[in-house]
Amino acid sequence: MLKLYKSYGAELNVLPFCTQFIPIEVIEAPIYKSIIYHPSILPRHRGASAINWTLIEGDEEAGLSIFWADDGLDTGPILLQKKCKVEENDTLNSLYTRFLYPAGVEAMAEAVELIAAGKAPRIIQPTEGATYEPYITTKPELAEIDWKKTQQQLHNFIRGNDKVPGAWATMNGEKVTMFGSTLWKKKVPPPEAREVEVKELPCGKVYAHEGGLLLPGSDGLWVNVDTLKVGSKTIPAHKYGLEEEQGEKLVYTEEEAKIVEVVRVSYREGIR
Repeated sequence: MLKLYKSYGAELNVLPFCTQFIPIEVIEAPIYKSIIYHPSILPRHRGASAINWTLIEGDEEAGLSIFWADDGLDTGPILLQKKCKVEENDTLNSLYTRFLYPAGVEAMAEAVELIAAGKAPRIIQPTEGATYEPYITTKPELAEIDWKKTQQQLHNFIRGNDKVPGAWATMNGEKVTMFGSTLWKKKVPPPEAREVEVKELPCGKVYAHEGGLLLPGSDGLWVNVDTLKVGSKTIPAHKYGLEEEQGEKLVYTEEEAKIVEVVRVSYREGIR
């Protein structure tokens, strides 16, 4: 395979976000070697779950790095970096779609142009501030909610796992995954909220209301989530704790709803 690869005579390897090690023989083969895109401001958040941890750790800035590949894990010299502000309710999905993907495409093109012009820098990564976090998607236990977290920490944890792998907790014996987290700005639930007992929580209860489900932070403040996955079923969070309605409709995210509509149109056209 290596012989076949070398036969193409590539001058530069341009690599996307890599979750597996690439043999050094491949990295070093082209004349201009290899560059890699990574969705964090290196050396912070090395590893395959960089976007997740940017949000979970409450970073005020997110960003991307284009760096020269070496035999380490996201340790090669920096070619260029781009940054953006993390919005209060950014999720893994929104941060990627809004900035990391489009800016990443532009950054890769800019990096290639710099290399072609002989102007591409090689800035050694500092050891200070370097972090490495595990790959959450392959370790579901890392996405389990710790109810000792404060409101802000809980919010960051839920949005940092939204949509993949999804922050979850055991509630009344069932696995419940939470999506659509926001900070509840008031100190108490609304008066019309429905109290739901949850034996696994330190405070023993959550509150369902028209806008979602309120989850307790350890500091006495609340986080609101708008969607839950209970077992294999996705439901609006405000329905948590109610008896299941017969014939209840499936709940889709905005992205899922678009896909469903495309499938429906294709199906209708196919049977005409």
